[in-house]
Amino acid sequence: MRSALVWFRRDLRSFDHAALYYALRRFERVHCVFVFDREILDALPDRQDRRVEFIWRSVQELDAALDRLSRQSGGAGGGLCVRHARADEAIPRLARELGVDAVYANRDYEPAARARDRRVAERLAAVGIAFEDFKDQVIFERDEVLTQSGQPYSVFTPYKNAWLKKLDGFYTQSYPVARYAARFAPKAEGERIPDLAALGYEPTNLAGLRLPVGMSGGRKLLDDFAARIGRYRETRDFPAVKGVSYLSPHLRFGTVSIRELAAFAWAEGGAGAETWLSELIWRDFYQMILWHHPRVVDASFKPEYERIVWDDAPELFAAWCEGRTGYPIVDAAMRQLNTTGYMHNRLRMIAASFLTKDLGVDWRRGERYFADRLIDYDLASNNGGWQWAASTGCDAQPYFRIFNPVTQSQRFDREGAFIRRYVPELARVPGKFIHAPAKMGAADQAACGVRIGHDYPAPVVDHAVARGLTLTRFAAARM
Repeated sequence: MRSALVWFRRDLRSFDHAALYYALRRFERVHCVFVFDREILDALPDRQDRRVEFIWRSVQELDAALDRLSRQSGGAGGGLCVRHARADEAIPRLARELGVDAVYANRDYEPAARARDRRVAERLAAVGIAFEDFKDQVIFERDEVLTQSGQPYSVFTPYKNAWLKKLDGFYTQSYPVARYAARFAPKAEGERIPDLAALGYEPTNLAGLRLPVGMSGGRKLLDDFAARIGRYRETRDFPAVKGVSYLSPHLRFGTVSIRELAAFAWAEGGAGAETWLSELIWRDFYQMILWHHPRVVDASFKPEYERIVWDDAPELFAAWCEGRTGYPIVDAAMRQLNTTGYMHNRLRMIAASFLTKDLGVDWRRGERYFADRLIDYDLASNNGGWQWAASTGCDAQPYFRIFNPVTQSQRFDREGAFIRRYVPELARVPGKFIHAPAKMGAADQAACGVRIGHDYPAPVVDHAVARGLTLTRFAAARM
């Protein structure tokens, strides 16, 4: 009996799944596996990692969903084989044990993942087992959207225009997994999902956050957002307002389908849906950039900016990480990240601009800090966003346009509601001072119970001075 093994990675769903669909359609029996990859998990700095818990809970739901699909189709039940090991060792070993003819997976575009998949493919080929991967996490990949001269785009707007011109129903149609679900192979007796402790991790505050997990969580968030997508363009930049979709962790781990999301936005139309679709296109754009230019992981997209002399400022970097810079919008953003594993997109731009342009710290240090803490961390998007803010990337914010953290705060958190939520020591500060509390005199400080420099820090840098230093720094690199 011809059989295959489907390797789940960042695609933790039982529906509209390319690799799963092709395996079920082509083979008589299909096994499924997820690997808690020790190469990744053992390197994480915190044993309480919300991403690990998000994945763990989503894997549990996926396991049950696969079994249910099989039984509803008249099969004998199914589910996941789950391993806690190095994936490049566990997958070839399991494939041999099961005697499968092929291993199917959905494509990953990160350099480390590509190297891992090459190792797996080589080890499988050595024992006569095929390895095949499929496009699943983006609408257009690799060379599917190129310039007229056949080169990858490096500027977003023409890429977006070409992307939209190419889009049609073919690229967003769903893969009907359920049609072949009777072909799932039953799990081996005694096969269990290890608990968090067995993985070396502890529970986090994920359950207390307003972030539902798994496929059901993704569906809940999408249904909620669908009712307000028409207001997305007007509300998306205000962190105190429920304006965004909150689907980014689900996109990262594939508990939702990018095809379904793009098809929904395309069909919905209107300013809100078009703006949100543009954000999905940014995601494809950065994956394309990472594929064609893997050097951006550690280097500036614009080579001349590798000459920038960044400041080695450990005390300033620590103040930024801990949310005690004296700029309330920056501090609120960093405290949101540290508390929840999430940061609003507008705040990501503000925080990144402040670190690189006000503090003069290398963007790579900030990118790594976000990578360690964001639930939705995605290398391509995180790297692209940081290089945009630092003005070192493709289609970047021009280096001479530098976010003023006070005016950004006044514009996007006018009443200070978001600041007061995450910087509670400023809760009683009057609105006219909430964006720059250091401007309060002694009497005002006493009236609201905040002593600047004691209860809340004075600004660690002067923005106007820092702006001048940044212009000089970039000008020197461009000479």
